[in-house]
Amino acid sequence: MAVHSPVMDDKLEAIKEHLAARYEHLEESKRLGFTVGTTKRFFEIEGLDLGGLLALELFTTIIPLILLGYSWASDFNANLSFADFMIKWMDLRGESAEQVQGLFGDSGDLRSTWTFLGIAGFLFWGIPMSAQVAKTYARAFRRERWPFWTEVWRGSVWFAMLLVSYILGLVVQRNLGIFGGARFWNVFAWIPSFVLWSVSPLILVRNGTNGWRHMAWCGLAGVVLDLFGVRFTLKVVFPGLLDGWVSFGPIGVAMAIMTTCTVIAALWVITACLGAVLWERNAPADTVIESQATGPRASSIPRV
Repeated sequence: MAVHSPVMDDKLEAIKEHLAARYEHLEESKRLGFTVGTTKRFFEIEGLDLGGLLALELFTTIIPLILLGYSWASDFNANLSFADFMIKWMDLRGESAEQVQGLFGDSGDLRSTWTFLGIAGFLFWGIPMSAQVAKTYARAFRRERWPFWTEVWRGSVWFAMLLVSYILGLVVQRNLGIFGGARFWNVFAWIPSFVLWSVSPLILVRNGTNGWRHMAWCGLAGVVLDLFGVRFTLKVVFPGLLDGWVSFGPIGVAMAIMTTCTVIAALWVITACLGAVLWERNAPADTVIESQATGPRASSIPRV
């Protein structure tokens, strides 16, 4: 005959009440509109602070790598400049175009930086950026963060996938446009982005493989925000900022680039939040509760 300890019974009852409360909280969150749920999650995880730090790392890591990549692709041609590409792609005119043209040198100027140490230096700075992205996903999905070195190598894998997805997207957009000149709507060009944002939770968060069949919602969130958010920012917001700050000269261009990085970083945080909310609504409740076993604020627990 089993003997029940009053202390053990109290613990079991407390666990049952805790689980029941979490199931109830999950059902309540599902009843919210996904826009409201995403907004609440964004402020719950201090999305503005996360986005601000990500913006700084985007400015110091991604922008230099884009410049180096363009110079390499143009064979370090002294007659070509990244400014020419920006002016044409963003349809800049007048003083804004002149400011951008004067800000960037020609592609040949970066030949000396195209070395193992030069590239490695910027890639090294991608590690803290990817760790920040991992922190963002851990908070958005309400998981405990990985140990530091595990987070570093997982973040490095994610950062490599980010660069590869951008490169593949550009290659596909240039060579496989299925709508003629309307390359903006080339669906094949968004496949790398969809894959990147679909697998991001699998790589960056604990128990990320739980409910993996529903991670396509994260990819859909990433593609939508990339298509309508990031592209809108680059094609509309950035040129508008340039027009407003043209009187500041080169510093005005730098301010416009930094502000654009801030908007894009905020969209990345929103992507994590929207993906987490959509995943929670479509994955089985038992899977969600099991995956978040350490509690909704687990990612805020300091490492010991």
